[in-house]
Amino acid sequence: MVLDRLDSATTPQDLDLPGLQFHRLAGSSQGRFAVSINANWRITFAFDGEDAVGVDMEDYH
Repeated sequence: MVLDRLDSATTPQDLDLPGLQFHRLAGSSQGRFAVSINANWRITFAFDGEDAVGVDMEDYH
């Protein structure tokens, strides 16, 4: 579901949906965003124009 939403999104804020815990990353990941998928796992991504780029699944801990 998250990847389908990311594919259809045209802005990062399109992923600001209930339960996804959308947030902007800071520090060395500035310019990237994250949404929760379960427990410690997040999908992180950036946007280039209207396209999500650099999509990755990361364990935050």
